[in-house]
Amino acid sequence: VQLQASGGGLVQAGGSLRLSCAASGRTFSNLAMGWFRQAPGKDREFVSYISWGGGSIDYADSVKGRFTISRDNAKNTVYLQVNSLKPEDTAVYYCAASRYGLGAFAKLESDYWGQGTLVTVSS
Repeated sequence: VQLQASGGGLVQAGGSLRLSCAASGRTFSNLAMGWFRQAPGKDREFVSYISWGGGSIDYADSVKGRFTISRDNAKNTVYLQVNSLKPEDTAVYYCAASRYGLGAFAKLESDYWGQGTLVTVSS
């Protein structure tokens, strides 16, 4: 599976972005999808997860109420709507795809990773 993330950019605190991750190469709808991020000088961290059918969703506590994950299996794309951005949200955001879902994502493991898209939030 090839994953292509896009939608990052420079925004002011309080602003919003919509990140997208387009998948190709195998059956997207059979895979759980996730978003992770890595801030400068910090370890990669889990951000959000959505099951293959969209019926199960989870978020890191730090983004709950501000970020929304969704997927469109017809378009082989997963989205992350990021609202009320804070400077501490500045990071490279990576999408990931896994056969094993949240259990793997919780261990920062995944079968496939995208290349990342940079989100910079200015104060």
